Amino acid sequence: MHAPASRPTLGFILLAGALTAFGAVSIDFYLPALPAIATEYDASTAAAQLTMSAFLAGMAIGQLGFGPLSDRVGRRPPLLAGILAYTLVSLALAFAPSIQALALGRFAQGLAACSGVVIARAIIRDRFDTTESARLFSLTFLVLAIAPMLAPTVGAWLMALFGWHSIFLVLALFGLLVGLAVFFRLPESRTKATAAQAALESPLGSYRAALADRRVLGFVGAGALNGASLFTYVAGSPALFISHFGQPPSAFGWIFALNALGLIIASQLNRHLLKRLAPDRIARRGALFATGFSALLLALAVAGLADLQVTMALLFLGLGSYGFVSSNSSALALGAMPQRAGAISALIGSGSFAFGATASALTAPFAADGPLAIATGMAVGFAGSALCLHLVAGQQATIR
Repeated sequence: MHAPASRPTLGFILLAGALTAFGAVSIDFYLPALPAIATEYDASTAAAQLTMSAFLAGMAIGQLGFGPLSDRVGRRPPLLAGILAYTLVSLALAFAPSIQALALGRFAQGLAACSGVVIARAIIRDRFDTTESARLFSLTFLVLAIAPMLAPTVGAWLMALFGWHSIFLVLALFGLLVGLAVFFRLPESRTKATAAQAALESPLGSYRAALADRRVLGFVGAGALNGASLFTYVAGSPALFISHFGQPPSAFGWIFALNALGLIIASQLNRHLLKRLAPDRIARRGALFATGFSALLLALAVAGLADLQVTMALLFLGLGSYGFVSSNSSALALGAMPQRAGAISALIGSGSFAFGATASALTAPFAADGPLAIATGMAVGFAGSALCLHLVAGQQATIR
């Protein structure tokens, strides 16, 4: 059964973008506060960075539950429960008494935040076919990209005016507003085919069936490794630009926004390219470009030639290429088995955040020493993504 390729409304696009942005705003608002958090709790930079990895781990694990649950009981109940939990945990994090409590709370926040991310993808697949889903993923990226453009700057302002604790109060307010919008404006979208399939198999059974399909495995792997490259940059960028290159938090916000602009340009170019090119073809070329730019940054970092300007330019180009892979690989994975949209969406998201948590934990502690660690993590991730796409490329023709 194929989803109808109707046109999305502006309201649906904005709400889907807001749901997808739960992870991004929870990360990006928080980035400028990492040095201040380490200072207040008398903790090391690595300990502060681990609170970020804890959030990513929560996002990775939680999606494995929310995805198949939304196939079994519908999209709305687990989505509303997750948003409510996110709002309450964010409020509690504003009063965390220690760095250990903050890390534990961030893990719980990630468990809850993932509900919006994973179920939003499934809802889009419920309503649209593969190509239209890819275009919509690119379109909702406009909303998603506002977070890295504005959130670090706003987070720095909040920190300067009210202290870093206020960042979590704002996140709680964001959760409350999005939850109200879902409750009043987002109807149930789970299809009869999805409900029937979920009734016939356990969550583990749905995962086994999905991973047994080479197309799903390849596209999920490509998206996960692509996402790991992004999270390598996100987790390590505060130490790289603030500690190593000596930029103030306010300047870091603008640098972060500039790279987000590259993601926006690529994602919107992807939306237009989909009118005449297949999603897998665009993704494969994007992955190759991303690999090339990150490999060049790695070579220059090894040679000691990656100064601030060179690093910013190559990160802009490499991260921009990410936008050609993310939307298309997700749509292709979901299109391979639309009746398991929730479970496959969980694999997409948990894979990305699991690889992201691992990559950031391995590279972020060394980011203050220069761009070498970030460049290495990104090059490995992008190269792995390109390899996955090329291995599955011949299988995509049956996906519509």
